[in-house]
Amino acid sequence: MTTGTFRGLITLVLIIAFLGILRWAYSRRRREAFDEAANLPFADDEPHDEREGRR
Repeated sequence: MTTGTFRGLITLVLIIAFLGILRWAYSRRRREAFDEAANLPFADDEPHDEREGRR
């Protein structure tokens, strides 16, 4: 096996892995979980207390 053939096979494997990750990331089954994760920074852990001047 020459170096060129080996590099070509590695490239092919990485392209297939990349396409698999894309398929997983954009699958309809994962949409709800990703939407929930995208809103985590906006989750409010503590209740607002207007008397203490907290926001």
